[in-house]
Amino acid sequence: MTTINAGDTAFVLLSGALVCLMTPGLAFFYGGLVRRKNVLTIMMQSFIAMGVVTAIWVLGGFSLAFGPDVGGIGIIGNLDHFGLRGVGMEPHPTYGPTIPYLVFFGYQEMFAIITPALITGAFADRVTFKAYLLFLVGWSLLIYVPFAHWIWGGGFLAQWGLVDFAGGIVVHVSAGVAALSSVIFVGRRRIKSGESTAPHNIAFVALGTGLLWFGWFGFNGGSALAANGIAATAFVNTDIAGSIAMLTWLVIAWKREKKPSMTGALTGAVAGLATITPAAGYVRPWAAAIIGLLSGIVCYIAVQYRIRKGWDDALDVWGVHGVGGILGTILVGVFAVKSVNGISSLVEGDTHQFLVQCAGVAITAVYSFIVTMLLLKVINWITPVRVPEEAEEHGLDTELHGENAYDIGA
Repeated sequence: MTTINAGDTAFVLLSGALVCLMTPGLAFFYGGLVRRKNVLTIMMQSFIAMGVVTAIWVLGGFSLAFGPDVGGIGIIGNLDHFGLRGVGMEPHPTYGPTIPYLVFFGYQEMFAIITPALITGAFADRVTFKAYLLFLVGWSLLIYVPFAHWIWGGGFLAQWGLVDFAGGIVVHVSAGVAALSSVIFVGRRRIKSGESTAPHNIAFVALGTGLLWFGWFGFNGGSALAANGIAATAFVNTDIAGSIAMLTWLVIAWKREKKPSMTGALTGAVAGLATITPAAGYVRPWAAAIIGLLSGIVCYIAVQYRIRKGWDDALDVWGVHGVGGILGTILVGVFAVKSVNGISSLVEGDTHQFLVQCAGVAITAVYSFIVTMLLLKVINWITPVRVPEEAEEHGLDTELHGENAYDIGA
């Protein structure tokens, strides 16, 4: 028999609030990285996700992700919980047996909101708002919801044994690979000769990073769905990995670029936080330190590779979130120990978990890339995805939204 625990309920409610704060944090993080003429546009793309995805989640998205499986084949849930029917104050035996089911709904809603918003950093400065709204709806239903069901909702990947503690695949791989797909479809930004694409407000980037890091403790720690030792492990691992990755990125960039870049250090921290996400509740702190170190190295190399290839992923969503999520998901199969959360890996002689994690990454990456590309093609038939050349030149804030981030006078 399941009973509600007040401490667990309060903990997950607070964690959900922290995850909610991450979307405004992302708005500041991305807003500071773009040019001044496009700052409101990209911030709007994060904030509007809070409204659009909430509506989707209430009107069937949550049910498709976590409702009873259709046909028992592990592909998608049914619509039993449409409009939150049956989602109330009683706990669910699978999804948080000591918290109200409604708390679990709210917590998962915050994950669903921030994931498509992550993608906006890739196609920054060049996508129409109308197309983005259609993209939000289509991507959430066609990619995020199935991934959530496959892994967290008892779908086929979960049945294989794949684990993803807080969203390595569901959030970071899905968004990061979709980012690369969108960049290939949309094409490069039009940059005038001599125009700088440097971040227009690094203080905003720092503020956004701080809010993201703060919220990440709820993102990872809250995924234990109880105030227990697993939550504590995930909390500590989150901080260790983010810190070590920040230092690693800083050292590498400092050696190559001859100056210690604040933007680089902040980017490294986000890479480490993304990489530890799937492993946070399965590994010991010493492994989190190694994961942070590897994240700083591998994600930095990925960004440099992206630059050499000429992919205009404006804010490095693929290199940081996509590669970080892939790396972290695979490393679950390397460093997970049974004594933490019941999962063994290569360090304990279990090759099965490692192979399952690799297979899951491959399947979800291919699916996200292809479906994102097809979705953008369909949207482009309905309405142009890319803004006109003059709008891109003058700035999307005034051309699309009729506003400016800064009133600097005549």
